[in-house]
Amino acid sequence: MDPLRSSFLFVFVFVAAIACAQNVTNSTYDPLHSLTWTTGNVFAGATMPYGMAKAVADVDSDSNQGGFTSEGGKVTGFSSMHDSGTGGSPSLGNFAFFPYANCAGDDVNGCTYPKNARKVSYVNNSVKASPGYFSIQLSSGVTVDMTAAHHTSLFRFKFSDSSNGSPLVLLDLTDLANSRQDNATIHVDGPSGRMTGSARFLPSFGSGNFVAYFCADFHGANIRDSGIFANSRASADVKDLKISRGINGFPLPGGGFIRFDSGSEPILARLGVSLVSSDRACSHAEAEIPEFDFETTQKGAVDAWRSKLSPVKVSTTGVSASLLTNFYSGIYRTMVNPQDYTGENPLWQSDEPYFDSFYCLWDSFRSQIPFLTILDPESVTRMIRSLIDTYTHLGWLPDCRMSLCKGFTQGGSNADVVLADAFIKGLKDSIDWDTGYAAVVKDAEVEPYDWSNEGRGGLDSWKALGYIPVQDFDYKGFGTMTRSISRTLEYSYNDFVISQIAAGLNKTADVEKYEARSSNWKNLFKPDQTSFKPNGVNTGFVGFFQPKYLNGTWGYQDPLKCSNTDLDPNSICSLQNTAGETFESSIWEYSFFVPHDQATLIYTFSGPAAFVRRLDYLHNQNITYIGNEPAFLTVFQYHYAGRPALSARRVHSYIPAFFSPTAAGLPGNDDSGAMGSFVAWAMMGLFPNPGQDVYLITPPFFESVSVTSPLTNKTATIRNLNFDPSYAAVFVQSAMLDGEVYTKNWVDHSFFTEGKGARADARAE
Repeated sequence: MDPLRSSFLFVFVFVAAIACAQNVTNSTYDPLHSLTWTTGNVFAGATMPYGMAKAVADVDSDSNQGGFTSEGGKVTGFSSMHDSGTGGSPSLGNFAFFPYANCAGDDVNGCTYPKNARKVSYVNNSVKASPGYFSIQLSSGVTVDMTAAHHTSLFRFKFSDSSNGSPLVLLDLTDLANSRQDNATIHVDGPSGRMTGSARFLPSFGSGNFVAYFCADFHGANIRDSGIFANSRASADVKDLKISRGINGFPLPGGGFIRFDSGSEPILARLGVSLVSSDRACSHAEAEIPEFDFETTQKGAVDAWRSKLSPVKVSTTGVSASLLTNFYSGIYRTMVNPQDYTGENPLWQSDEPYFDSFYCLWDSFRSQIPFLTILDPESVTRMIRSLIDTYTHLGWLPDCRMSLCKGFTQGGSNADVVLADAFIKGLKDSIDWDTGYAAVVKDAEVEPYDWSNEGRGGLDSWKALGYIPVQDFDYKGFGTMTRSISRTLEYSYNDFVISQIAAGLNKTADVEKYEARSSNWKNLFKPDQTSFKPNGVNTGFVGFFQPKYLNGTWGYQDPLKCSNTDLDPNSICSLQNTAGETFESSIWEYSFFVPHDQATLIYTFSGPAAFVRRLDYLHNQNITYIGNEPAFLTVFQYHYAGRPALSARRVHSYIPAFFSPTAAGLPGNDDSGAMGSFVAWAMMGLFPNPGQDVYLITPPFFESVSVTSPLTNKTATIRNLNFDPSYAAVFVQSAMLDGEVYTKNWVDHSFFTEGKGARADARAE
């Protein structure tokens, strides 16, 4: 089967030839600009690649899901666990420090302890960030900088020369979302000042709860005294605290403090974190940062990031610093989440890796994890092993997972796509693909009791009717009875990718079964359905997906509901029980979500020319929302109609207009690096169709791009002849691959693993 399944392809000619890139760099990137992306909810602080410790200043602004944002909020503390790019409730932000140069009246009760009372503004131009480092100055005069190892953060508190008295640093038993439950504890060792303890919290987008543990040590001035605080009072005579949540909405303030003789020298605070025990947190801290050496710890983080980003090099000729920052910051953000919690999973005993903070696979299967497959296949292999091990012990592959908890399922069973993409691209190292296949088949065949958290719902209808009905009768499992259209389309694709794994494992009967089910999307296409704008004007297009009842009769949802043009404040397309039949997008946009059978979809839409007109209308009429992942592939789907030049034009209409290092540089939540990977792929001149061995080609934003495969150590190079820094010439006229004329508009994964060379000759339209 041709991977693009279309007879409309290969009009576009991509250039390829073995060529050495000139003036290449992999060191020009700066994640600092992400601090100004107030709509991206990105984590802006200090961390390692996939690190568990993530140190940053926490603020009280509305978009503080990643801890810090530059909206001008006040700093509530400095914590060591975060996620990046998520929406909804803030995530993690556990066990925050907060410093005082001194307490009023030289009395520990002269300092303010509750979070909402103690928060202070910060000096705007004081914020600095780079890989493994974050620094900020509070309006109180205290400067805080921080760095991180894998499980341990190191904070350095500097007090102004004019400050007198005894500096105090408190540790708060709370988190960003104020989700702490009952029975949080802290013990303060008087002689050493070491603080240990734990608290139970809620996940930000899932079910259940989790316990996190900490171990804090201090270095610098002599310790004057230490103790605990509860509510607004503190005592150096008490060293242990066990505190309830309280009954008034927010957890009662509580934690520990340590006070020093002098603030004339910096005070270092080391915080190890664990999900297993305080002893484990202490062991992490002692092993990773034994000497409280800030510079060495920071250098370790920088070296780790440099190594991870080193496979990608681009020519800087004619390229602005802004574009380089945009490109490399996008790559950087793909490796902030998910987080490597190997050894930190108390739920089951296993020698397999454990990754957490998958927010969510619905977001990341499209571009983030495929990007890591070329950049960091070793880590993706460990992620796949983790997903399979989760299935082995919990019975299901996760669709979303965070903080040891099951996250909410947004659409299909999209771990199926993640596994299939890795399988067809040859990832093997210690992956049990037989168990992996059993896991995806279970998604397709067995309905879980709670399909809001795992697997798929409505499988009886799926198998008997070939679609998910609106208002389905489903008594075997339970979830929110919405999204019947998007679930039908996503289940179709999920079954297709299962057929791809089945083919590789020589399971012929399964290939036929799941390929047949992958065509179920056709059952919700209503050929005579029209679409009107909110002002009543006909869009001029006929034929859209529509909901269908159990008895086979049609329901109705406005094809523009939940699009950018929908002005109805009551339109909801998320996980609410009153939501519509599509998830986070409109029927107009979901009409293009048949990634595995574009040829049939194009035929259904009356051929390539009509398909192109629809795509143009989707983008030109502001129907699609590029700040959400369903829009990604539509930018490149002109390829399937034989018009790849239009994909190139569309890419340049969105970058840098919607993705740039500015105050509003992201159009939506970064979603754990999904937006970053979209930018990185697009600027490299390639884009994946995940679950298939296909990378769609457009001219890169650079004169040359090279990617060295960490698996084979071979370097794939794309050379953009007649490179035009003004980007007027973005339409490829001819192409060569390894010295031979190339007439396809896509390459496969061997382009990277075999280190092929490409050369493209671009011209203006």
